[in-house]
Amino acid sequence: MTSFVKMHGLGNDFVIIDQRKKTGTSHLLSKAQVSAIADRRRGVGCDQLVFIYPANSCRASASLKFLNADGSESSACGNATRCVAWYLMSQSNESKINLETDSGILHAFIKKENIITIDMGLPKLKWVDIPLSKYCDTLYLPIQEEGLSNPVGVSMGNPHCIFFVENVEEIDLTECGAKIENHSLFPERTNVGFASKLGPNIFRLRVWERGTGITQSCGTGACATAVACHRRGLSSRRVEIVTDGGRLNIHWRKKDGHVLMTGPAETSFTGELLL
Repeated sequence: MTSFVKMHGLGNDFVIIDQRKKTGTSHLLSKAQVSAIADRRRGVGCDQLVFIYPANSCRASASLKFLNADGSESSACGNATRCVAWYLMSQSNESKINLETDSGILHAFIKKENIITIDMGLPKLKWVDIPLSKYCDTLYLPIQEEGLSNPVGVSMGNPHCIFFVENVEEIDLTECGAKIENHSLFPERTNVGFASKLGPNIFRLRVWERGTGITQSCGTGACATAVACHRRGLSSRRVEIVTDGGRLNIHWRKKDGHVLMTGPAETSFTGELLL
């Protein structure tokens, strides 16, 4: 049996498996097994699985591996990183921690109680770094789908395109998201965000996640949206993002270009997987 903890960040939920005391760094699960665990009717149910391994770098306390609900890998997940940071800091009674991911070492610290800030590092804004299949102006991507056009391209360790719309509630997220996720401009597929302005520096966001589908919240999506808002001249560098599951505060820091994400982390339950 394999122990796990189920956690969520604003409804974006994760099955977290701590492998630090086990030998080897392979998660040893097939895509079919991952999908079975993520299944909300027959499995535990989650948007992603997260594996915690011993760190490879002396600058980090642990290394993370993220798997989407369809079994594909993701280099980054902001809400999952925040949950793991809270999980590990609760064990160690520390107020800050560094976590190793495929997109770099991320720094986390407790803001208050279970409110965690993650330094998500630098956004990637060049077409080759997102990546795109050809040169494009990433501030106005040449995409026309279902009456939508010219999203902003941003990578926060995983690719995002963000459409600004009048009313995000009117968007058919399933139809539009699934189609744009697999657009030929994105060789590694993409996360798709739809954002509407609610007020000064406040934006409503809904996200179709690559390999998962509709989620209650998306940490990297919120970060990418805040960056897109400022690049389009729609906001300052501090933005409040309102997701289906709640609110995230994003600060695209001017002094070093890093994106800081602040939000809650919650534990749902613990259990055992029969694998």
